[in-house]
Amino acid sequence: MTSEFQLDKLDRAFDQIDVNSNGQIERNDLIGLGSRLLLGFGQSPTSAKGQAVLAAWDAVWTELSDGEDALSPSEFRGAMVSAFIEGEKFDSTLLPLAQSVARLADTDGDGKVSAAEFHVMARAFGTSAADSRYAFSALADSQEALTVDDLVQALREYYTSPDPGARGNAVFGPL
Repeated sequence: MTSEFQLDKLDRAFDQIDVNSNGQIERNDLIGLGSRLLLGFGQSPTSAKGQAVLAAWDAVWTELSDGEDALSPSEFRGAMVSAFIEGEKFDSTLLPLAQSVARLADTDGDGKVSAAEFHVMARAFGTSAADSRYAFSALADSQEALTVDDLVQALREYYTSPDPGARGNAVFGPL
C-alpha cells in the first residue's frame, strides 16, 4: 500500500518534471529536464554522458506514458506507483536514470559528487539554493562529497521509500 507520504513526494516530483508548468507531463518535459542538466554541466547531448541522460529520461517517459501524449498529476502518480513503488521497474528504468544523472554530476570522474556539483544538479530540478544546501548537508553527513552510489541510493529512497526517516527523502530539500 502506498502511503500519503510517498504520494506527497510524487506530487513534488511532478512539479519538478513539469518543466513548462502546464499541469501535465509530456515527453518534452522530461527531455527538457535532461537538457537543463546537460546545460548545467556543460555537456553536449551527443557526448556519452549526454546520450545516457537523454536516453534514460526517454525510457522513463516510455514506462510512464503507456503511449499517452501527456500525463495529468493523477495519471503520473498512478504510473509512478504502479511501476516503481508497487511494481518492480525501478532497477530497469529509474536506476539507469539515477546513475546517468549521478555520473553526469561527477564532473571529474572521481566517483564523488561535491557540494558544487550537487547544487548544479539540484538547480536543474528547480530546487532552491537553500533547499539544495539543506539536501547536501543531510545526505553528505558532514562529508565534503557524496559518492555516486550514495546519490543513486538517495534517489532510490526518494522515489520508492515509505520511511519518513530515509535520508534520501532530503534529496530535493526538506519535505
